[in-house]
Amino acid sequence: MRRSALGSGPTSRRRLSPHARSDWVDPVPAHEVAIAHDYLTQRGGAERVVLTLARAFPEAPIYTTLFDPEGTYPEFKNLDVRPSRLNAVGILRRQHRAALPLLPAASRSIKVDAEVVIASSSGWAHGFESSGKKLVYCYAPARWVYEPDRYLGADPSKVVAAALKVLTPSLRRWDQRAASTADRYLAISTVTQERIRRVYGLEAPIVPAPHSVNTGDVPPRAPGTRLPDPGYFLVVSRLLPYKNVMPIVQAFASLPEHTLLVVGAGPQKAELRDAATDNVTFLEGLSDGEMAQAYHGCTALVAASHEDFGLTPLEAAAYSKPSAVLRWGGFLDTVVEDETGVFFDVPESASIVEALQRLMSLEWRTEILRARAEEFSETRFIDRVKSHVADLRSGEREKCQ
Repeated sequence: MRRSALGSGPTSRRRLSPHARSDWVDPVPAHEVAIAHDYLTQRGGAERVVLTLARAFPEAPIYTTLFDPEGTYPEFKNLDVRPSRLNAVGILRRQHRAALPLLPAASRSIKVDAEVVIASSSGWAHGFESSGKKLVYCYAPARWVYEPDRYLGADPSKVVAAALKVLTPSLRRWDQRAASTADRYLAISTVTQERIRRVYGLEAPIVPAPHSVNTGDVPPRAPGTRLPDPGYFLVVSRLLPYKNVMPIVQAFASLPEHTLLVVGAGPQKAELRDAATDNVTFLEGLSDGEMAQAYHGCTALVAASHEDFGLTPLEAAAYSKPSAVLRWGGFLDTVVEDETGVFFDVPESASIVEALQRLMSLEWRTEILRARAEEFSETRFIDRVKSHVADLRSGEREKCQ
């Protein structure tokens, strides 16, 4: 049975040699299950998945490279989050992309002592060292390694692009070694499953991510709310180039009779604000109650990003709202054409305008939208993950007997 030193936990173990993770020894693991995540510095679908895992395994500590309690969901403040030593550098907690050259070493430094660690990963947590079995829940193999052009966008910083070009060979070697330490991979979607097969040569069962929407929790609109009047179109996204928020903003220059609400933060925010017309509103840092109000008050969701998993259309469907989305990747797994949404073929403003006009011409049935969202419930996700964890734990016990 493999055992590991708990370098970032409360108790240290004895290391015998500097090579494989099987060299870490301990007669009893500190935890049955632990959770790992790349970094907890922002609010997004992956961080929501970690919160779901924490509800499924309430005794599990959460290991991560960087933790910014103010930048991510407030629920993490009440959880046992154990960041790496890199977290002591305040600027990196606020700007995790600047930490990229340091993250391989930070990831290697994290020692997780548990029978099974669930690594929620799009590039780093799969490299944390584990004493027991490692179950990787993969959103995508690291975009900065395998799809740098899409990760950086059409007009990247020359400094960032040059640095990434220099680092890519070593990052690729590190990533391949990290993937080889996993006992099992799970893919969030069909497109991610194919990438895992292509990049790592591994077969990964698909376990779709859950939405965590509770439509019974929509509070009344408070006086002085930041939200626009109901009837707007909604974007919920990090403001990064590959999310393609820009063509959506540009589309609404051709739809002056309609309004757009963009909820999200990111390095492209100033550029988007400069390009926006008066019928576009930007908000960030919304509470769960305000997000519920945002979905409840919209006409439809719009998403043009190259997503590995189409989460936001499921959240919209839970509130009986259809979506207009890019015909690509994870959206193909979550949106049913003409039943829960419409597709556009390219992330360009003219194509988006055409899709929105088509969406407004159709009638949408509440029961179909909500039934689709229910197929991706948190309960179903937890049941699937627990089944894989139990399978791995059973195998570890058999191996030890």
